[in-house]
Amino acid sequence: MEDCIFCKIINGHIPSSKIYEDEQVIAFLDISQTTPGHTLLVPKKHVRNILDMDQETAAETFSRLPKLARAVHKATDALAINIINNNEALAGQSVFHAHIHIVPRYSEDDGISISYTTHEPDFEKLGLLADKIKKEVI
Repeated sequence: MEDCIFCKIINGHIPSSKIYEDEQVIAFLDISQTTPGHTLLVPKKHVRNILDMDQETAAETFSRLPKLARAVHKATDALAINIINNNEALAGQSVFHAHIHIVPRYSEDDGISISYTTHEPDFEKLGLLADKIKKEVI
């Protein structure tokens, strides 16, 4: 895709701080560096996001994730790693070429906040929702 910044990186038209590349994927440091070592894993095949990804592209992309996450973790001496994937603008996707964020974590005060609400689950509602989702799995 001509106007996609990740396609331009893949094709070598703009520079990147590449850490890994093979026939199917490329991984490079995110220019935003949410924390030092923040890396993006990107399939070379242009696909908008996981919602549009075929099984082969998903398998090729996600099979590289553990190796790259371990490398980032070890190289940065991070205490932990977040693996983040945003699909569509409401979820925080700003570049519409599928990618996975590998974000090293150094402390609770490193600027990343992930919170969960805790309450008593409504298992009846959860069961109905699970049944609805099951019908969509093909």
